[in-house]
Amino acid sequence: MGEISPATPAPIGVGALWCVAATGLLSALLLGDGFGLNLLIVTVPAALAAYFAARDAGRRPRPWTLAWAAGGLALLAVPALRDAAWPTFLAVTSALALGSLALHGCRTWPGVVLGPFGLIGSLGSGLVWGARGVRRRAEGTRGRWAPVVRTVLVAVVLVVVFGALFASADAAFADLLGALIPDVSVADGPWRALLLVIGLVGALAAAHTAAAPLRWDRITVRPGTARGRAEWALPLIVLNLLFAVFIGVQLTVLFGGYDKVLHETDLTYSEYATQGFWQLLGATLLTLLVIGLARRWAPRDGAGDRTLVNAVLGVLCLLTLVVVASALRRMDLYVDAYGLTRLRVSVAAMELWLGLVIVLIMAAGVVGGRLLPRAVAASGALAVLVFGLLSPDALIAERNAERYRVSEKIDIDYLQELSADAVPALDALPEPLRSCALQGIERELGDADEPWYATSWSESRARDILDERPIDPRWDECSLIPRHGGAAPRASYDDGRAVDR
Repeated sequence: MGEISPATPAPIGVGALWCVAATGLLSALLLGDGFGLNLLIVTVPAALAAYFAARDAGRRPRPWTLAWAAGGLALLAVPALRDAAWPTFLAVTSALALGSLALHGCRTWPGVVLGPFGLIGSLGSGLVWGARGVRRRAEGTRGRWAPVVRTVLVAVVLVVVFGALFASADAAFADLLGALIPDVSVADGPWRALLLVIGLVGALAAAHTAAAPLRWDRITVRPGTARGRAEWALPLIVLNLLFAVFIGVQLTVLFGGYDKVLHETDLTYSEYATQGFWQLLGATLLTLLVIGLARRWAPRDGAGDRTLVNAVLGVLCLLTLVVVASALRRMDLYVDAYGLTRLRVSVAAMELWLGLVIVLIMAAGVVGGRLLPRAVAASGALAVLVFGLLSPDALIAERNAERYRVSEKIDIDYLQELSADAVPALDALPEPLRSCALQGIERELGDADEPWYATSWSESRARDILDERPIDPRWDECSLIPRHGGAAPRASYDDGRAVDR
């Protein structure tokens, strides 16, 4: 293993210190009310602190560094736009990983895999580094602190006094001021103080990493012992033949063989789909492992060996793509039978991303694998971004609403557990289904008037829809709807009252 310890960082500069202070202050003021646009607002000064620290250390941003940073900021748009917690968690986690990659500048597989964890090692050292910088600046500029403090205090007093006067003179200005300024109370003091510390420590860790990153790319991974052609190729050729036979059966079933297969196996369409999807997902993951190990032990004596390796693994990748398509088809059958859920849309998205990874591996076999680690990481981040922006809960609501229009089957209990992202699609359902489906979401939204920086666009839109068309769930009507996807009662309306028929 190579030496990965960072160099001694350059002293933290004034610009980085001010950005760290701004990050801590904004964290204390904005993050206590939930997640939304505030995450992006807090991240900007932290990113600037890292930029100033890297510049002071003589590091210059490279194209991939800028790409990772832009990707991380783009991922933080998900909590600002969507209400569901699970895409937000994936987006924030991925944004942290991309930010760490931007700070470390990793290129190899060890760097891309371990780089996202590099910030953890800078939490303590960054705090010590920042404290030393503050002490040094205070000792060298003791005579200049008093004018700065006086200026800040005078500005604060003027803003508070005249702001209070203008707010009392005009109700519209008071409402605008109340919406823009965070509501901070004495009772929130400990929580806000904790957020202040988290913001300061996090920003200092980012700045310290930018000034002196761990050198993950220096970790050397020795290639495996090369095998002979026959020893290496024969097992993979047998595996390719097995894949080909399986795909042949799938094509037979696809082109008119469902009835015969289902009759012989005594399975329904949904059971046939359920039985196969998870196994095919596992087969895709195992194939990626097989490809990685095969590359490690591949023969490499010359052009002939390279041609053999690319041919055998290329065929395996192509056949795996067909398996991916078969797995997605199984999931489509499953969704037709039982509806779309969060688990099903998540694993289907994962299968699609695995298919994309296989395509990237095939491209690396043609043009070289130097960019493959970063391409796989970028594809994963892009998949999380698209997954969040497409709004999975909205897709679930739309698909289940469409399923109801076709089969009159709907699972109201499950729809009530969705987030505000689903409200536009559920709003199109006929009554009483609409009110019964939306009552859980409306109850979760509550009457709380959250600040603008902690309210997602989906949540704001959902509140507008429910204010414009209030729901009117009646217990007797909702109780008549079969649970767990059964056929829902049809109802006609006269003056807003439902009459079952």
